[in-house]
Amino acid sequence: QVQLVESGGGVVQAGGSLRLSCAASGRTFSSYHMGWFRQAPGKEREFVAAISRSGGDTYYADPVKGRFTISRDNAKNTVYLQMNSLKPEDTAIYYCAADDKSTFYYGNRGRYKYWGQGTQVTVSS
Repeated sequence: QVQLVESGGGVVQAGGSLRLSCAASGRTFSSYHMGWFRQAPGKEREFVAAISRSGGDTYYADPVKGRFTISRDNAKNTVYLQMNSLKPEDTAIYYCAADDKSTFYYGNRGRYKYWGQGTQVTVSS
């Protein structure tokens, strides 16, 4: 089992940047594919970005391509989401999630086994 704790959320003006972190417990972090999802009020939780176990493959939702960067440090059991050029529509609770399956369907939230508690990101216009 793995526990995930997000941090780094906050309030930022449009055009600004934030870096989210997700710290994982346990010694098998490198065996999990990792993803970031977000949920805005009244909307379904949606895929944002994902990264493979080794960090060699990354995936992004179209609305964040070119602005967000996902990375991981397996030695630190941490996955990051660097968010630049933030827009008001990026306002949401951001969740990290871990997938322990060998085949990585990165955009399917039902495939992720473990979830963090979320961190609020608010972008003001």
